[in-house]
Amino acid sequence: MTETTAVAIHEPEVIQGPSGTAAFTFGEPAPVLSQREIFDYLEAMHNGKWYEPPLSPSGLAKVYRAAVHHASAIQVKRNILRACFIPHRQLSAETFSALMMDFLVFGYGFLRKRKNRLGGVLKYEHLPSKYTRVGVDLNSFWWVPNWSTEIEIPGDEVFQIKEYDINQQVYGIPDYVASMNSSLLNESATLFRRKYYENGSHAGYILYLTDALQNEGDVAAIRNALKNAKGPGNFRNLFLYAPNGSKDGIRLIPVAEVAAKDDFLSIKNVSRDDQLAAHRVPPQLMGVMPNNTGGFGDANKAAQVFDATELESLRALAMYLNGWAGEAIVQFNPYALAAASPS
Repeated sequence: MTETTAVAIHEPEVIQGPSGTAAFTFGEPAPVLSQREIFDYLEAMHNGKWYEPPLSPSGLAKVYRAAVHHASAIQVKRNILRACFIPHRQLSAETFSALMMDFLVFGYGFLRKRKNRLGGVLKYEHLPSKYTRVGVDLNSFWWVPNWSTEIEIPGDEVFQIKEYDINQQVYGIPDYVASMNSSLLNESATLFRRKYYENGSHAGYILYLTDALQNEGDVAAIRNALKNAKGPGNFRNLFLYAPNGSKDGIRLIPVAEVAAKDDFLSIKNVSRDDQLAAHRVPPQLMGVMPNNTGGFGDANKAAQVFDATELESLRALAMYLNGWAGEAIVQFNPYALAAASPS
C-alpha cells in the first residue's frame, strides 16, 4: 500500500492592534507534517487520476526560502552541478539546472521528451515538480498548474528522477526533511527580532525619580528632556515621578536589556548547525563566517571530501537519464575546486 501525507507550514500572523499599531504572533508551534509526528504517514490520497505528493510542494517551496543556510546549501549543490554539466544539443544547461533544483528542493524532478514529426527526439524539457503529478496507474503523468487545468502526459514521454523514500514509491523525499523544524525556527527567530525592531514602542530605560523636588519645573524639565531626546533606532526612554517614594532617590531601570534575553544568537547558531548537518555542505563553500580565529580549514580539501561524498552521488543519480534517453545526454567535467591542488 502506497502511503503519503500532507505538510502543514505555519507562517507568521500579523494582526492589527487596537491603536492601529501592528501586533504579531507566530501561533502555537506544530510539527511540519500533519498534526502528528513528522514521519507518521497516512494512507495514500488520490483523486482517481493522480497521487498527491507525500509533502506539500507549496510547503516545500516556502521552506526553501525560509532560512539562509537552507537555501544556500541547495544553491551550492545546484551551482556546482550546473558548472560541471556538459550541455547536450537536446538537453541544455538551463534545463538540467532546473531539473536538479527541483530534485534538491522536492526530492524528485521530471524531464519530458519532446518528439519531432518523425518520432525522434527534438529536445528534453523540464516539467516543474511543483505542478507535476504521478498518475494512479503509474504509467502516466499529469500537469496541474492550477485548479482548472489538468493535462495528462503519456508515461513514456516523462522521466522521473527521485530520492528513495522508505514509506512510499511514488515520489521522492528530500534528505533535509529532518531539519525543517530547525529552518522554520531560524526563520521565526529572525522574523520575531525584525518585528521587534519595527514595532517602534520599545523603552531604553525607565528613570525612576522618588525624591520630592521643591521646584516642579525641574520635574517638567527632566520629562521634556527625555521626551525630546532622539535615541538610536526605536528605543525610547520613560520617566516615572513618584514623590516621597523609596529611599533610593533616582534609579535607572534598563528595559531594553530584555531583548538580549531571547537567546537570538543561540537559536540562530544551533538551527544553522542543524541545517548544515542535514545538507552536509562544508561551511567554507557557503560563505559562512567562522566563529573562531582558526577558521574552517583548507577549502580545497573540504571540496574534495564534498565532491566524493555528495556530488558524486548526485552525478550518478543524474546519469540515470542516459539509460532512459538511450544516449549520453548527461556528462560532467571534473569539479575544478576539488581537482585543484592546495596552495
